[in-house]
Amino acid sequence: MDRSLMHPKGLARVPDFLQLMRLNRPIGTWLLMWPTLWALWVAAEGIPGRDVLLIFIAGVYLMRAAGCVINDYADRHFDGHVKRTRNRPLATGRISEGEAQALFLILVMAAFVLVWFTNLFTVMLSLVGVVLAFIYPFMKRYTHLPQLFLGAAFSWAIPMAFGAVLGQVPIEAWLLFAANIAWTMAYDTQYAMVDRDDDLKIGVKSTAVLFGRADRLMIGLLQGLTLLLLAWAGLRLGLGGFFWLGLAAMAATFVHQQFLIRHRERDPCFQAFLNNHWSGLLVFAGIALTLWPAAGA
Repeated sequence: MDRSLMHPKGLARVPDFLQLMRLNRPIGTWLLMWPTLWALWVAAEGIPGRDVLLIFIAGVYLMRAAGCVINDYADRHFDGHVKRTRNRPLATGRISEGEAQALFLILVMAAFVLVWFTNLFTVMLSLVGVVLAFIYPFMKRYTHLPQLFLGAAFSWAIPMAFGAVLGQVPIEAWLLFAANIAWTMAYDTQYAMVDRDDDLKIGVKSTAVLFGRADRLMIGLLQGLTLLLLAWAGLRLGLGGFFWLGLAAMAATFVHQQFLIRHRERDPCFQAFLNNHWSGLLVFAGIALTLWPAAGA
């Protein structure tokens, strides 16, 4: 093999760095974005301020990219043994470990600079978010519940959003936080079902491995818990009909996902995972329409 193909130079390296940050695969960005937008709209009781909205949108892109970089760094010795990940830049050596470390630090520092334009309370909360983003990828070595840590990392933007808008984190924010953890565990178990055979061979832990043949039941229970916690938050917030319509639509996507994973086949399980983009979007649409500014307000 031509070694120059393994180690491209100059601008030819850009696609590898884009792949490392998953900017070519936006699903993870959307799954992080939707709950962040839920929180911003609820905290602002309508459309949030332009500055805070732009800060959090940019922050989602930066922290999702940083999370992907540290995930691939943690899995650099495993990805080559997994069918879906064997061609990732770190697994093939097209990007070095040092370059990945530097890129992670640059992305986190850029996100941290953005947070400084909010308030000190949110800055302090962001430190927890960085720790969660860093430790999640390593949890699959020690526990069958790495999805729980991913859920906490993907949900931490919720208290940060409330902190940025309100300067505090009310109980409703923690209900949204808990709901998003349950939802994340459900969809990332679907994702882990895609790699379960490979993970069993190389000893990587996941909820898909832990749940075994009870995987569909556990995903269903987590999806049900997601709906219950969101409903509880909606009741406390006094959200109107559009929210409940959005929640019902989310439930419909969950039913569809259960249909997709019924035979535990790789491609349908991955399609079920991707379908969660619509689950989050529909809840956001319900919240946004419910809190739409009244005419003349």
